[in-house]
Amino acid sequence: MGLKEKFGRVGVLMAGPSTEKKISLKSGQAVCAALQRSGLQVTPVLIKTDKLKDNVRLLKLKKIDCAFIALHGRFGEDGEIQKILSDLKIPYTGSGVRASRLAMDKVSSRKIFQKYGLKVPRSWVFSRDTYRGFYCAKLGLPLVVKPATHGSSIGLSIVGKLKDIPAAIELAFKFDKKIIIEEYIKGRELTVGILEEKAMPVIEIVPKRAFFDFQAKYQKGLTRYIVPAKLSPGLTRSVKEAALSAHKLLGCIGCSRVDIILDEKNTPFILEVNTIPGLTATSLLPKAAKKSGISFTALCLKLIKLAYEKKKS
Repeated sequence: MGLKEKFGRVGVLMAGPSTEKKISLKSGQAVCAALQRSGLQVTPVLIKTDKLKDNVRLLKLKKIDCAFIALHGRFGEDGEIQKILSDLKIPYTGSGVRASRLAMDKVSSRKIFQKYGLKVPRSWVFSRDTYRGFYCAKLGLPLVVKPATHGSSIGLSIVGKLKDIPAAIELAFKFDKKIIIEEYIKGRELTVGILEEKAMPVIEIVPKRAFFDFQAKYQKGLTRYIVPAKLSPGLTRSVKEAALSAHKLLGCIGCSRVDIILDEKNTPFILEVNTIPGLTATSLLPKAAKKSGISFTALCLKLIKLAYEKKKS
């Protein structure tokens, strides 16, 4: 039996209603090309809304047998599209409903990490009616201000002066009803891809800009990636263990990418878990996979296989 017969029509879900639509389109187009190279029957599925009835109608119209989710941000990583696919009994790539929701919500996920002994930055969570009384002396400066449920560094600011805090808060509130204000941890920025519940090579991110912001993430030449990161064997092991623990504690399945700050004492702090990592030319999970001997095409195919295995389990 060939792959086309084995996996049927694969729908690559992309675009979506979130602020990360453009990145999703890039990921989706790259995935479509890779799966077509593998000989699969591929159908691009452009998600335009978060309305339940519209998406159920669209997915039924496309008559897909499996969904490769290349949606980033809201309605991609928050469990909503996963719930629709589960109800339609369509196998899909990545984590399930609960794990997706937890990972997208940095507040809820960090509580779990702390409960089980993983290090996270000290922080406060605010809504619009509570943030005005914020007093930053306990955390000091600089501070990190960001939306509670967004990725790609959208709405994130690193604030070095007290006078700049209100503007940073207003920016974060443009993208979410809840924001996080946290201590800035000086150190090395690392990320660890997880594939089939195993940690791949650690990547160190060295941005040429002040920090790894949206532009640095997606514009070539603005960031240097060290793969694998130059860490001692023992430190590499501890970073990988922390990342894999974060992945498992949230109940993630198949793949994820765990972002970490290694402080000046070589302590790994978990920042977040991304259940649908980017799959663009500059994305980090494909870089780690390549170092592990897994081509981009093989990576995409493996994720489809894992989707079917998840449905059987």
